[in-house]
Amino acid sequence: MTDWELGRTFDSTSGQVRWDRLGDPDAAPVVLLHGTPFSSYVWRGVAGALAGRHRVFVWDMPGYGASATFDGQDVSLAAQGRVFTELLDHWGLSEPLVVAHDFGGAVALRAHLLHGARYRRLALVDPVALAPWGSPFFRLVSEHSAVFEQLPPHLHRGLVREYVNSASSPGLHPATLDRLVEPWLGDEGQRAFYRQIAQADQRFTDEIQGRYGSISLPVLVCWGEDDSWIPVARAHELASRIPAAELRLLPGAGHLVQEDAPAELTAALLGFLT
Repeated sequence: MTDWELGRTFDSTSGQVRWDRLGDPDAAPVVLLHGTPFSSYVWRGVAGALAGRHRVFVWDMPGYGASATFDGQDVSLAAQGRVFTELLDHWGLSEPLVVAHDFGGAVALRAHLLHGARYRRLALVDPVALAPWGSPFFRLVSEHSAVFEQLPPHLHRGLVREYVNSASSPGLHPATLDRLVEPWLGDEGQRAFYRQIAQADQRFTDEIQGRYGSISLPVLVCWGEDDSWIPVARAHELASRIPAAELRLLPGAGHLVQEDAPAELTAALLGFLT
């Protein structure tokens, strides 16, 4: 799964989305949502493993990975929730299994609670779901995104590499780090990187946080015990707010559980989804 390319497109309300499908077309559908500042690439290993039993849908959100990026683009959580709902309709999926990481967790939750998207089961992996969120670095960039957009390219590259690498507890393989950082380089990529941070507003989770108690479908909350981006205490809090939630902690894994503990995460997901 080293050559990760998304070969299909969908014209969403926030720009063209690149997506693809793996596995048996007649198997039960599973949709994977990535977080920020990542892309579907982080799911490559897990997606390949799940495809042995499921029909797996992967996609890059507008403004991320191989999907459309342009000035003035709406890449907020509100927009991504709408786009995900559009995609489910485009794919003809009325009640899929859903696995969502980080920012993607908020996207899946908003689509379900605000836009009527229905899921058979929902797995949330280190999700952005509870206030307060955003690291000091994230808040600083959000407040001064126009200034950061003007950073010299080499300084911007170093900042993004350090930021992305910090999502892993042991640190990312250099080739993986290169792949995750590459979309954010160059003039357009640099503007896009700070745009997505500037639009990441906590109010989009504040709007749904009080509704978690109404979620009735089976939910798995997976969390890396060494997550330095969102503390593991949030895992316990989130699981306690969702009536049908099961909590699974993964030792030795940071925020990017897909990279730090792919086998353990895959096993947890297969046990929950199957």
